Amino acid sequence: MTMKFIDVTFNGGMKIDAILHPAVTAVQDAPDAAPGAPAPASTVIHTDQPVKDGGEDTAPTPFELFLASLATCAGVYAQRFCEARKISTEGLGIRVGCEFAPKGFQVTRMTFVVTPPQGFPDEYRDALVRAVELCTVKKHIMTPPAFEVVLA
Repeated sequence: MTMKFIDVTFNGGMKIDAILHPAVTAVQDAPDAAPGAPAPASTVIHTDQPVKDGGEDTAPTPFELFLASLATCAGVYAQRFCEARKISTEGLGIRVGCEFAPKGFQVTRMTFVVTPPQGFPDEYRDALVRAVELCTVKKHIMTPPAFEVVLA
């Protein structure tokens, strides 16, 4: 079984970081540091909260990162589609519109508007849409994993 570990560190105020470790193929290969004393990281992702929510607004919120992960994942698939067909990505763009429910803070619809690159062949338009729809992050929302919270 392959596992990926993410340690969360608390850096004062509402600054909370995620430390991503490389995936491991067995639990015995997992980082052996306790939470709060993480093993060497491959990536650190900083988050914060807006000033109105007690933060300093120095980094995106976790929710903004969630939305950005959907948008950038779509971008990866669009770029790979073009590169596989030796189509220039100059002018390629994606804008994601997020609609929220009238009450609460729930996204009810996300619309991905893909602007094909300059000179993009018409015969690939539908295929580009299908490629963007393959986004791995979106697939995880459509078929969510099980969630479990335990105390150490």
